[in-house]
Amino acid sequence: MQIGEVAARTEMSLRTIRLYEDSGLVVPSARSEGGFPLYTESDVARLMLIRRMKPLGFALDETRELLAAMDRLDCDAELDPDEREVLLGRVERYERAAAQRVADLRAQLARAEEFAEALRARLFRPAGR
Repeated sequence: MQIGEVAARTEMSLRTIRLYEDSGLVVPSARSEGGFPLYTESDVARLMLIRRMKPLGFALDETRELLAAMDRLDCDAELDPDEREVLLGRVERYERAAAQRVADLRAQLARAEEFAEALRARLFRPAGR
């Protein structure tokens, strides 16, 4: 698929997708006859993983490290058991970090909702109270 379709499916801008290409996080799987990048479902899945990491505050280098570990785990080659353990440990570390960041965001959201509720209560409080 072409970059416009990928942008629509991932809800990313063309500029963002190109930034991820330039940084090596995603590499289009093919090129059209005219030289335009073409993407596969696995490219879209990779972009969605990147998109999900961003609001959790992961840096591009962290994203790159996680993707490299996942790529290595997903490759068809037989992995040395020690290497596999290291890679799984890395993925587990990111899973724990993501879970902690989600918990932090939930706490932040709860405080924001309490604030909004306090403002609503103030708006609808009878005069003089």
